[in-house]
Amino acid sequence: MNKQLKMLFIGTYVPKECGIATFTSDLLNSIPGEGNDVHCEVIALNDPSETYNYPEEVVFQIQRDRIEDYYRAADYINQSDIDIVCLQHEFGLFWGNAGDYIFALLSGINKPVISTMHTVIREPEPEYRASTEKLIRYSEKLIVMSQTAVEMLKDVYKVSEDKIELIFHGVPDYPFNNCSKYKNRLNLKGSPLVLTFGLLSQNKGIESMLDALPEVISQYPELIYLILGATHPIIKKNFGETYRQYLQNKVSELGLEKNVVFHDKFVEKEELCNYILASDIYVSPYLSREQIVSGALTYAIGMGKAIVSTPYWYAQEMLSDNRGLLVDFGDTSGLRKSLLHLIENPEECDKMRKKAYDFGRKMTWKNVGKQYNKVFTRSLKNYSAYSTSKKFNFLPNHLPEVKLDYLKLLTDDVGIIQHTNLGVPARHYGYSTDDVGRALVALTQLIDNQKKAEEFWKLITTYLSFLEHAQTDTGHFHNFMSYKREFLDEKGSEDTLGRAIYGLGHVVSCPYLSKNIRTLAHTLMSRARPEMEKLNCPRAKAYAMCGLYEMLRTDVDTDELESVFNSRRDAAKSVDSLVSKDTFESIFVSHANSLADLYEANHKEDWNWFEPTVTYSNAKLSESLLLAYNYTKDRTYRKVGLDTLNFLTEIQWNGDFFDIVGNQGWYSYNGEKPIFDQQPIEAGYLTQAYVSAYEIVRDRRYLELARYSFEYFLGRNRLQTVMYDYSTGAVCDGLNRDGMNCNQGAESIICFLMALNSLNKHMDKAFSTILQSRVSDEVDGRILQKRKSFFVSKSG
Repeated sequence: MNKQLKMLFIGTYVPKECGIATFTSDLLNSIPGEGNDVHCEVIALNDPSETYNYPEEVVFQIQRDRIEDYYRAADYINQSDIDIVCLQHEFGLFWGNAGDYIFALLSGINKPVISTMHTVIREPEPEYRASTEKLIRYSEKLIVMSQTAVEMLKDVYKVSEDKIELIFHGVPDYPFNNCSKYKNRLNLKGSPLVLTFGLLSQNKGIESMLDALPEVISQYPELIYLILGATHPIIKKNFGETYRQYLQNKVSELGLEKNVVFHDKFVEKEELCNYILASDIYVSPYLSREQIVSGALTYAIGMGKAIVSTPYWYAQEMLSDNRGLLVDFGDTSGLRKSLLHLIENPEECDKMRKKAYDFGRKMTWKNVGKQYNKVFTRSLKNYSAYSTSKKFNFLPNHLPEVKLDYLKLLTDDVGIIQHTNLGVPARHYGYSTDDVGRALVALTQLIDNQKKAEEFWKLITTYLSFLEHAQTDTGHFHNFMSYKREFLDEKGSEDTLGRAIYGLGHVVSCPYLSKNIRTLAHTLMSRARPEMEKLNCPRAKAYAMCGLYEMLRTDVDTDELESVFNSRRDAAKSVDSLVSKDTFESIFVSHANSLADLYEANHKEDWNWFEPTVTYSNAKLSESLLLAYNYTKDRTYRKVGLDTLNFLTEIQWNGDFFDIVGNQGWYSYNGEKPIFDQQPIEAGYLTQAYVSAYEIVRDRRYLELARYSFEYFLGRNRLQTVMYDYSTGAVCDGLNRDGMNCNQGAESIICFLMALNSLNKHMDKAFSTILQSRVSDEVDGRILQKRKSFFVSKSG
């Protein structure tokens, strides 16, 4: 028994009143007609604020002006068991520059794409050429509906012939017949009944037809010209009914009120077919030659109508061999003569109708569906044969060298300038204790000998001097300092205190630094003890714990530091003595307990987290408890640390890259995970946390995940964009809905360096036998279940 082939169609879809929506529906329904070995689903595109009661085959919806929806749709496709994707491409369907939002979806999926091109432009503007060329690259096959389009793809866009498939626009299969019974069914009059149908817009050229009618009607006063169709929604939104009103005024001016009927309605397919079958002549007076396909003209051909049309590209091809009459654009006299010729020569008219009908047999939806099915099957087979490359095969097979040039560029004799404009330090933003504290972590991690300590002495003393100056009388720290060296706050946040302790703890524990430097760091920590004890914010506690852990786990000679402390003349001004190890240990354990309690109060079966919302600096919470376990051997900390770190993996690792929780609203329980703005700090902290998990439990998968989270900086991310500048050592500030944030602030490079330093300790193991399948086997089961439930809840 053959495996069921699963297809996904992307386009507008019924009940949306749109020609491509009808086309997508007809195409889908023509595919499974050969048996039950094919299953079809739809991703439907909606205009802003549109809602539809879609049929069950619609499994996901895209609001076409929301770039996030395109990314989410790509995620849905990748996590589904869809075999092949069929895209209905028309520039106006998608938002962005020349509809380029669709490439957020196409660039992210790992399924073969067949694109039906409803428009091909012979002389494209640069943005339309670029968009078309991207579509060509992302498509396994391009399906067009006319030979003219085939030649244009080959001549204008240099597409190889074997990538192009010509499949005509489909038509319903009706028997060849006369019009009388359908006129009676619809209670229509008109002898003859002349029809133009489709969404009304200025390019229809109906005014030319109206100008041609008076002389025809003077000879055939029973003629009725029926203009069938609602105004195009976009035209109506932007211009109202201006064009319809213009036509109605023209009818009055020409005295055609008895002979011209406007049917302002979007008719469903069956009713539309009845109108076409009831008509004697179909007129297609388009004003533009650049019309590569027309569903209306196709229907008229397939139902055997006598046709008069202007010579746009599609009409020229379809009406050749005497299947219709062509009249030049705006040629009122030609339209009049053609109508009269068809009315006055019924035998010739019937022959023309029969030729059109016979040609239309190859365009019935049954035949079109078979042709699409063959293309799908061949493409899937070929794609499986050669599409073995990974999306991220551009990634390096070794870690970048540690490069401090950019950190030094941001550092002056005061501290670190916290923000930049496109990589140029922006002095008006001033300095931040948050950055200085973490920069001390990054630097001390690098010091593994006396020579390194001497190399970084100036940077470390500058940063330590900043913290000493930023500390308030209570032991807290100011955070923001202006470029004029004026503090801008009474005190910083609790996170600021925690980040300062994070850095100071690393300085105290670094044996290669001088006793004086380490003593000063210990002094600042001792001054901060009362504020540390009062911390309430979870992340502030986590930062402080990471700093305290470094100090507690090393054999710091407190007596030796105390002797240096006592030699200072001003020591008594701020603190009587250095705080004992026992006191710091008590604070460390107290904070660990409070985080474990917070987890106990908030976690649920499908939400293993400390809070109802995943926000920022997330992995630092998990890491702090893993460090607490390593110090105390309390297995509660180990369990909570691993459970929460695994949870962060489940909601962010998708098997290819880490899709970091964005800052646009955070990710709440039972809420929608924001895609943007993604901050590199989260990838850096994940790397550190995974390395800590590996060091503590020796589970190799954490080291693998550490590598993949670090590679976020190197292009393993949603936008497949390299954020690290190998030449300068700078790191871009995040991934936004419009692309990469090209500012390169202090936080980004510092977190990158901390992650790089952590992973460097295990470089050989991290890059020797890592296979992504191992991570997939052990982790993706949970991820897939989580993500499937997420998409099911979000796709409607």
